[in-house]
Amino acid sequence: MMPDLRLVAPAMAAWTGAWLAVAAPDAGIPAWPTVIAIWVAAVVMLVALVSVQAQAVRLPRATRPGGRRNRVLRAVVRWCAMLLIALAATGLVATSAAVALEARSHSPLAEAALSGSAVSVVVELTAAPRAMSAPWFDGGADGATTELPQRVEGRVVAVDGIGVESVPVTATVDVAPSKLQLGTTLSFDANAATLPAADAAAFRLNVAGDVHVSAPPVWLAWSGALRIGFAEAATSLGGDGGALVPGLAIGDTSAVGDALDDAMKASSLSHLTAVSGANCAIVTAAAFALAGAAGLRRGARVLVALVALVGFIVLVTPESSVVRAGAMAVVVLIALAWGRPGGGIAALAVAVIVLLCVDPWYARDYGFALSVCATAGLLLLAGPLARAMARVMPTPLAIVLGVPLAAQLACQPVLILLDPALALYGVPANLLAAPAAPVGTIAGLIGCLLMPLLPSVGFAFLQLAWVPAAWIALVAHAGAALPFGRLPWLPDAAGAVLLVACTALALWLVLDRSPRVRVRAAAVSLLLIAVAVPVGVSVGAPTLGRAMRPGSWDLAACDIGQGDAVLLRSGGTTALIDTGPDPAALRRCLDFLSIDRIDLLVLTHWDADHAGGTSAVVGRVDIVIHGPLDDERSSRARDPLIAGGAEAIEVTSGDRGLLGDARWRVLWPEPGAAPGNDASVVLDVETPEYRGIFLGDLGEGAQRRLLAAAPIGAVDLVKVAHHGSADQSEELYSRLNAPVGIIGVGAENGYGHPTDRLLELLEGTGTAAVRTDRSGTLLLTADEAGFSLWTERADEDVGARP
Repeated sequence: MMPDLRLVAPAMAAWTGAWLAVAAPDAGIPAWPTVIAIWVAAVVMLVALVSVQAQAVRLPRATRPGGRRNRVLRAVVRWCAMLLIALAATGLVATSAAVALEARSHSPLAEAALSGSAVSVVVELTAAPRAMSAPWFDGGADGATTELPQRVEGRVVAVDGIGVESVPVTATVDVAPSKLQLGTTLSFDANAATLPAADAAAFRLNVAGDVHVSAPPVWLAWSGALRIGFAEAATSLGGDGGALVPGLAIGDTSAVGDALDDAMKASSLSHLTAVSGANCAIVTAAAFALAGAAGLRRGARVLVALVALVGFIVLVTPESSVVRAGAMAVVVLIALAWGRPGGGIAALAVAVIVLLCVDPWYARDYGFALSVCATAGLLLLAGPLARAMARVMPTPLAIVLGVPLAAQLACQPVLILLDPALALYGVPANLLAAPAAPVGTIAGLIGCLLMPLLPSVGFAFLQLAWVPAAWIALVAHAGAALPFGRLPWLPDAAGAVLLVACTALALWLVLDRSPRVRVRAAAVSLLLIAVAVPVGVSVGAPTLGRAMRPGSWDLAACDIGQGDAVLLRSGGTTALIDTGPDPAALRRCLDFLSIDRIDLLVLTHWDADHAGGTSAVVGRVDIVIHGPLDDERSSRARDPLIAGGAEAIEVTSGDRGLLGDARWRVLWPEPGAAPGNDASVVLDVETPEYRGIFLGDLGEGAQRRLLAAAPIGAVDLVKVAHHGSADQSEELYSRLNAPVGIIGVGAENGYGHPTDRLLELLEGTGTAAVRTDRSGTLLLTADEAGFSLWTERADEDVGARP
């Protein structure tokens, strides 16, 4: 039976409208005129539909049943009705976005951000906290270790003691995570910074002083206590199985370590610890069945199922995928209450439209997109794929294999936007691990609910859940350890579109059974070419380059043209300072150096030659630190990184952190600096082998102010400011007295960089200049004698490659 697809077009129109509407202010487009235009178009379409219907009614009875004119009118009515529904859905989400954007612009926090004054705020948390990653947090100059700061998301409900219309905010607080649960209220003084309109949070609050914590209301407090007790009990089970049990049952991955997390991602199993439609379906189905066993009527059973679903969403916290799955379940339950079957695709489309009306920013949430795609894939593809595979294998095996394959195919184009690679072992890993997930989920959830009432029985269920959880972890590690598990692919939108085309062609070849031999042969040839070309380009050149370079290095300057992209390695961790102007060039350098993960990304400022290549590292970054935001320019670079899972933090002088065995410290900018070259983040990095300073694009005046504000002494290496422009402080370079100066610069750049003045200045201070325009990508390895240098190309000024 064909699925009902009539609501798919309105849902896609609403999604597109929401995606554009929330970012309209960033492009200088006012929201309300666009909303009015959409509703005017909807009214025009309604008038057209009524007019066509009236013409159909006025037709002579003899011509109505099957005449050509009648068929045309019926087709016009169907198209007009579909366009009207699509315009209405788009108008609803655009109106919701305009109302929310207006609330943001009129919030007292907007005025506080503009004036730079501190305000007293009350924030109600809307999600569980997330610990900041270790590369950000130093623990103080003495190296003392304390609990990691927590990133929280919430809505501000009062400013300076006055209740205000709530707007979403984000902040980083030094409060124990056990005190930061859904519904918790935080009171503190803060400086507000306006975030881009496309960001789900309207403001970032920088805490200035103590944070006062108030417990959540009773109807929410139970969930936090239950989550904490469950997590502690599961942790006592030990091993990766104990870390995964809370993730399988309630989506709590706080106990999952970096090694297990990386293995789950490499094996395409991380979705098992994200609460999804399967979890919601289990809860609602169980509640519905129990209510039926108790003899309740259909309406009462639906009500019981709804209450159980709401309680489950509160327990796991309302993440985007959870809310999407819950909304879809509500639509199906309402359809059951009315006695009408709820078609899966129709329910999904309605859920998407409703959720985008409630929060239009879901349109830019990758988690929401992956959740919707996975559900659509299961509804549309799992059955046909299972039937096709059943022709060559047992039907039960075909069904088991069809489910993860359908979800993987549907989600992969979105995953390409986050990481331009295909996980080759994703389907086999899911085939092995997915059957264990429901067992772990059900046993873990039962154990979670029983722990407060019957601790021994609850813990017995946790022990039962540990077995499938440990199996999933074992499969994840095994899949991650296999060679050639990650196949590079064409990045960004072009890669996603190409993958969609390849997937559609492959599905047609598998599902279509017609004997058109020539057509199928041509389709196979086209598919092979479409796959071979991007894979060959992505794999061939980096593989050849890796065979030529040294395996050990401490610092690398990428040849990315006129711009900066410098990599640091220490103690098994990697930092990237700036991304250069070209994502493709940065991607080539990262592949050449076999860099898959960036622990710390430093964006010194927002100029394109320093932040234009960020799309190359979306989905690969843990922490991003940057200087003052610069409206749309910072949004273009920063937002995709956050969507890819990175934590973004604005830093000023005095902030510090760790990178493996190295310590880093921010020397510049000072608080309140205006964005631009002279507000570049200046980083002082000290490792056991060397000390380096990285100057961004700081000009001479700012360099003099830096000298006056920060204790600067001799270093072993300096990243020369502004690609070697003449705007430099001779006193600063004399004070640094660095043996090596790195210049990121493009050949024939048109700016005259590096200038003669700068080169003479370096020569006068005894600093050897190494330049990416002449040497290409260069690698520095620290040893007792200083640095050994490897260059991609020989440069007579610094000598041939060692």
